[in-house]
Amino acid sequence: MEQLTIAAAEGRCPAWIYTPESGEGPWPGVILLMDGPGIRPAVHDMAGRLAKEGFVVLLPDLFYRSGAYDPIDPKVVFTNKDLREAHREKYMAKVTPAAFKSDFPAFYAALQARADVRKGPIGVTGYCMGGRLAMIAAGSFPDVVSAVASFHGGGLANDTPSSPHRNAPMIRASVFVAGAIEDANFDDAQKARLEQALSDAGVEHRVETWPAKHGWVPTDMPVHDPVQSERHWTELPAFFHAKLG
Repeated sequence: MEQLTIAAAEGRCPAWIYTPESGEGPWPGVILLMDGPGIRPAVHDMAGRLAKEGFVVLLPDLFYRSGAYDPIDPKVVFTNKDLREAHREKYMAKVTPAAFKSDFPAFYAALQARADVRKGPIGVTGYCMGGRLAMIAAGSFPDVVSAVASFHGGGLANDTPSSPHRNAPMIRASVFVAGAIEDANFDDAQKARLEQALSDAGVEHRVETWPAKHGWVPTDMPVHDPVQSERHWTELPAFFHAKLG
């Protein structure tokens, strides 16, 4: 693992690069977009584990606009309404679609500048908040995103102007979406709307609902599901290897 600082749109963005432990590069590049709780040991573990599958993984701190912060414990902050709302207001609210899109070219450039990264299109995966942003990246930067995965992402096909499904005609990437059961932020109606938009646009895709609750992948989440998380660790690397080479 290497730590670096990226000159992003509105300041210096802390980021981390994870590389495979063995083998010879260059390897495909992947950007991992964190979930709402932010950068913490569980997310670092995810980036490291994905790198072991044969990818160079960039993990940017999307909360850089809010300044330095100590890692939070989701089991404390996200189970307390007042703490959760304060966290959303201070950190998550600043990661708007427009702000993320202004940062993305710098994230991509940071990967492409490395000799151990295969030049050209990359993969993007995201979780919760990051799952929505991953889909936004695919629709906003079709020339550089060739595979996108979203796990327990919300708001993928809602009525907001920035809903990712609206940019389906722009997407050239292969799309893999795994939603959660009983998730008001990605219910059956949104799933159907997203499926229709991707199909109408001729986008190669799979949109599924897995038997787990919103936020099931990171090990420190109150709803972590070991079985479905391991399923994710089987299917995500296979998807990226198939689509990124």
